[in-house]
Amino acid sequence: MDNSPMNPTLQTIYSRHSVRQFEDTPVDEETIKTILDAANQAPSAHNQQSWQFIVLQGEKKQELSQLVSRSGANFPKPSAAILRMAARSLANAPVVIAVKNTGSLISHGSELFQIEKERSWDFFRTMEIQSSAAAVENLMLAATSLGLGSVWLGILYLIKAEVLDFLGEEQGEFMAVIPVGYPKKEVGGPKKKSLEYVLKELK
Repeated sequence: MDNSPMNPTLQTIYSRHSVRQFEDTPVDEETIKTILDAANQAPSAHNQQSWQFIVLQGEKKQELSQLVSRSGANFPKPSAAILRMAARSLANAPVVIAVKNTGSLISHGSELFQIEKERSWDFFRTMEIQSSAAAVENLMLAATSLGLGSVWLGILYLIKAEVLDFLGEEQGEFMAVIPVGYPKKEVGGPKKKSLEYVLKELK
């Protein structure tokens, strides 16, 4: 990256990093709505918006933290340690947002594309995951732009059945759980690999 000035969008992208410790400061409802509305603007396969946002605060958020912490006992040390770290982030954040795939694209995709269900299931499942991932990225960038921090707790996929049951949702494809709040301390994210390291050009 050269030293030329960046526009606000690029500044937000470059400043976003995972935040796991948060101030004991509430996030107001209007700010939460703004973040979720930004997430809802993400591109989605055939504009199906096959995602659902579930907001957890207060007692329900603490119960989820306890569930994640208890679940660590069922996994080897490395996974258990990361689950306990995730539980602390959940407990510490003023608000937690879960993003779940609804399965609507999977259900209607076969008719839409006129492909047999056996062949289309993985195709549309992948498209739903891609769509929800875009929504999560929008959510985190919006949070960063408003002075908030967030972290994508991917480790919770190990216990997705338990998390979905806790949320009162049908079993299916589970996307992400994201604690959101004001960062407790300003610590930059890890250094990224250079573009040259990950770039392949075909001409």
